[in-house]
Amino acid sequence: MICNDVQKLIDYAIKKELITNDDIYVVRNQLMEALKLTDWEENLSECSDETIDEILAPLVKYACEKEIISDTSNSHDLFDTKLMGILTPMPREGVAEFNKRYTANPKEATDWYFDFSKKLNYVRAGRIEKDLKWTYDCEYGRIDITINCSKPEKDPRDIAAAKTQKVSAYPECQLCPENAGFAGYATHPARQNLRPVPLTVNNEKWQLQYSPYSYYNEHCIVFNEKHIPMIIDDEVFEKLFDIVDYLPHYFVGSNADTPI
Repeated sequence: MICNDVQKLIDYAIKKELITNDDIYVVRNQLMEALKLTDWEENLSECSDETIDEILAPLVKYACEKEIISDTSNSHDLFDTKLMGILTPMPREGVAEFNKRYTANPKEATDWYFDFSKKLNYVRAGRIEKDLKWTYDCEYGRIDITINCSKPEKDPRDIAAAKTQKVSAYPECQLCPENAGFAGYATHPARQNLRPVPLTVNNEKWQLQYSPYSYYNEHCIVFNEKHIPMIIDDEVFEKLFDIVDYLPHYFVGSNADTPI
């Protein structure tokens, strides 16, 4: 039965053009390794219209039953991200596709990249749909109000495990280039399915990625490849204008706790 579930994930990846038929055996073998499978049974199972969450659920359940992972929300996320990482194209492929589309039209590039991030389940669209959203008309205009319900609550067992986690300085933070492809651990999310896109801001190397748990429509993050303190000066506005010049269909803001 588990082979059927693995095959559904492979079928999903082919259907979403994450892999090709040439990749099937390598992908299958890597998924089997992750699930500690030693035998394979051919089947005609197809993912049909199942969502990625529905396809991943039985694989995560199997991993818990076989004690491959702990049955906690954090372990679930680390493991299903590991599985999606096996299906994720290399950075050079994503960057090449983004740049090709950007040459034609910046919006076409971000439309593709956002959809790509959802297919990889980096942007957890299924969870984001659970967010509560409404508008309120007041004397100052219309206010958009959102309650983010997509980010999972911390499991007490995960909190306990985090206390015994060895402190690591790598990656230095959750917004730096080293996160791409990172396996994660108790206190740091898995990022095997993360593929940021490079761009130049104020003559420096920066990167663009979407947020896994969006607070806004197509919520993306642009970050400096270097870890530097945030300073509010004239250059901040030059950086912000560079970003909107590069993505004229987006607007940009700055978080107080994020380097810029």
